[in-house]
Amino acid sequence: MSVKMRLARGGRKKKPVYSIVIADARAPRDGRFIDKLGQYNPNTIPATISLDSDRALEWLQKGAQPTNTVKAILSFKGVLYRKHLQRGVAKGALTQEQADAKFEDWMANKSQEIDSRRDKHRADVLQKKEEVLAAGAEKAAAKAAQRNAVVAEGASEEAQSELDAEVTDTEATEVEEGTDAAEAMAAVEEQVPDTEAKEETLEKAQEQE
Repeated sequence: MSVKMRLARGGRKKKPVYSIVIADARAPRDGRFIDKLGQYNPNTIPATISLDSDRALEWLQKGAQPTNTVKAILSFKGVLYRKHLQRGVAKGALTQEQADAKFEDWMANKSQEIDSRRDKHRADVLQKKEEVLAAGAEKAAAKAAQRNAVVAEGASEEAQSELDAEVTDTEATEVEEGTDAAEAMAAVEEQVPDTEAKEETLEKAQEQE
């Protein structure tokens, strides 16, 4: 019987959660399985992986064939590296203590790498959040400036209307005053001929006397 180490889908729609299982290669993907080794949740950042590394190593040594995704998970969790070290121990290339020390060093470096990736992701998220907030503030400032410009333009138009009204009133007053002056001058001019006539009449009367 060919044994596969693969994922069995669970969870709800668009939120899958996978179980890492040992199953017969002929069984359906989400069907019966022989053993459950852990769980893989890709919905979190970073993805959450819980795995029984010892049992996974035992199944690998028994000949279980992991799928590509499960193989990547095993590599990430150090199971494949442990298998490589145990092969070296079996061949006498190194002792069990040396293999354990190498694996501990590898795990320490891996933990630092994971922490670095997590911190980088958090920093990127915070930076994007700040950029979004800055863009929103800039957009709000632009809208406020545009609104102030519209208000100022309206006030300017109102002031211009008041000035035009004052100019019109002034011109009307000047025209009215000019009309009054013209009428007064006409009246004087009308009176001039009468005065001259009176003077001529007076002179004629004096001559007759």
